[in-house]
Amino acid sequence: MMIKNVYLLLVGILLISFTACKKSNNPGKGSGNVTDTTKTGKDVPSGAGDGVTFINSGKSAIFNIYAPGKKTIYLIGDFNAWSKTATPMTKTTDGTRFWVQVDNLDPATEYAYQYYIDNSITVADPYSHKILDPNNDQYISASVYPNLKAYPNGKTTGIVTVTQANPTAYTWQVPNFTRPDPKKLVIYELLVRDFVGTHSYQTLTDTLNYIARLGVNAIELMPVSEFEGNDSWGYNSNFMFALDKYYGTPNAYKAFIDACHARGIAVIMDMVLEDQFGSSPMVRMYATSSSPSAGPSASNPWFDQTNMHPAAVGWQLNHESAATKYWTKNVMNYWVQEYHVDGYRFDEAKGYTQTNSGSSYDVWGAYDASRVAIWKDYNSYMKTIAPSNNPIYVILEDFAAVQEENELALQGMMTWNNQSSPGEQATMGYPTGPNWDLSSIFYDSQGFTAPYALVTYFESHDQERLQFKNHAYGNSSGSYNVKDIPTGLKRDELGAVFMFASPGPKMVWQGGELGYDVSLAQNPNDNTADHPFIWSYNTDPNRLHLYSIYQKMINWKIKNPVFNTTTFSYSLTGAVKTIQLLDASAKVEIVGNFDVVSQTANITFPSTGTWIDNITGATYNVTSATMSMTLAPGEYHVYSNVALNQ
Repeated sequence: MMIKNVYLLLVGILLISFTACKKSNNPGKGSGNVTDTTKTGKDVPSGAGDGVTFINSGKSAIFNIYAPGKKTIYLIGDFNAWSKTATPMTKTTDGTRFWVQVDNLDPATEYAYQYYIDNSITVADPYSHKILDPNNDQYISASVYPNLKAYPNGKTTGIVTVTQANPTAYTWQVPNFTRPDPKKLVIYELLVRDFVGTHSYQTLTDTLNYIARLGVNAIELMPVSEFEGNDSWGYNSNFMFALDKYYGTPNAYKAFIDACHARGIAVIMDMVLEDQFGSSPMVRMYATSSSPSAGPSASNPWFDQTNMHPAAVGWQLNHESAATKYWTKNVMNYWVQEYHVDGYRFDEAKGYTQTNSGSSYDVWGAYDASRVAIWKDYNSYMKTIAPSNNPIYVILEDFAAVQEENELALQGMMTWNNQSSPGEQATMGYPTGPNWDLSSIFYDSQGFTAPYALVTYFESHDQERLQFKNHAYGNSSGSYNVKDIPTGLKRDELGAVFMFASPGPKMVWQGGELGYDVSLAQNPNDNTADHPFIWSYNTDPNRLHLYSIYQKMINWKIKNPVFNTTTFSYSLTGAVKTIQLLDASAKVEIVGNFDVVSQTANITFPSTGTWIDNITGATYNVTSATMSMTLAPGEYHVYSNVALNQ
């Protein structure tokens, strides 16, 4: 009897010890205790959002993940010694979410964590604001991202999420920025990796005066949310709420945006929400296997199993899915609220489709009522993010039927207007073929009615450089040879004058203002290879003169209402091309000879009198409505009846 009682006493002591250990989760300095171990049937506490919500002055956190159809999820991380059994998450009554509250956290400490799902896969949080990548973080310089938290080697594998209740706050110097009128928008597109050698926001901020002097009123950054690897264009995205660390810290990005706003420059993010790549936790949570290359299964609430169009690269999101719509709108809201960005250029906007076009680009580009409805819904939501008198920009890389794009434009959206082919043909000086016509730089020539509808450009990250084409393939006649660099650069001036003169928003791809001439295809196996900005161009007088023409045209466009008039005419099919702009404030006549030989043409002016040549400062006496002019090859003029505002 005594032996039995002693045995029971020992068992009781062991049970008490086990219970104490379970409650503490191996507590130590900075660790947390799980306060609710209920496994099912209790909904997420009110006010807790997706991902992590800190409460109790940052000493507690609610972790919340959308995972319909999953059976069990455990939270693992720094706060429980990465135990896969210590912190079970509660399933909500509808079975779509799992959550848990962790207490005794230090608000000043960064915590790494993951979700362990159905005893089989471990993923980072889809709503991560910061991740640690064991394969790529080692290549991030401490000068770009100082004091980066160490990866928990030996405790877990794969990408982990980092969260902190009280990170170092950023104080905005320009908390309320008035965004420029879309009709006057001049965008400078750049890739941080190539524009500055350090590929850092800090250096980019220090270099802003160069861009500001050019006169643009918007900068469009190629993707800066987390993407796979480091050396990339950024379109291989995986975590849409996290800033890619390769370019710097969140506060460095905020300081860059703040500095832009202080100069009157809006910041537009290139946003990739058409697809995601395989390391995305949203792909991996419902993949067909544990293989890193496995695609989405039929149970995935966000993705299609089959990509719906011929240009698909990653795994395509289904934007007819309620889960995808919810997640997408959260992404759209996050960057505006947290980072004060001024709008988005949506990559592959035509890919927001559930119409399977197979390998046919024609079918893919045809009017798609479902795609139109998707974009109208997203646009309506984005109108709620900012005040109606200061809306964010919505720019679509659509390239779909004019009927579709015009319908979207009437809702306030803009679409990319790729005019690289006619731009190249015109600057190279070949006056034949369909691409000789520059009329499509005008929105009305394509059937659009909204003057802000098209963001027109001759160069983007996807196109060859005008000056590369001039130097490699330019036309010639006698001693006039477009392949000669000074001549080619003058042809770039001619092209810029006409592109900027047409009403509506415009875009410059980094370096175009200096005649960047390195081929996009310098690496035949990878168009996305590094193309560093060539700062020594700034010592070349011919390139600096091209820069000065960009300056003049951009400033005139932004500061003179006549360049945004809806009263205009143009003749852009012949060798001598003209644009006429009329407004109560001024009249403008633009003339240029795109041939490689001299041409004589009759130019119609809207009135007689003394006109100013704004390029040279000389005057031109218009004695009749039609003036005969002989223009040398590449010669151009920007005439106005009054001096233009500089």
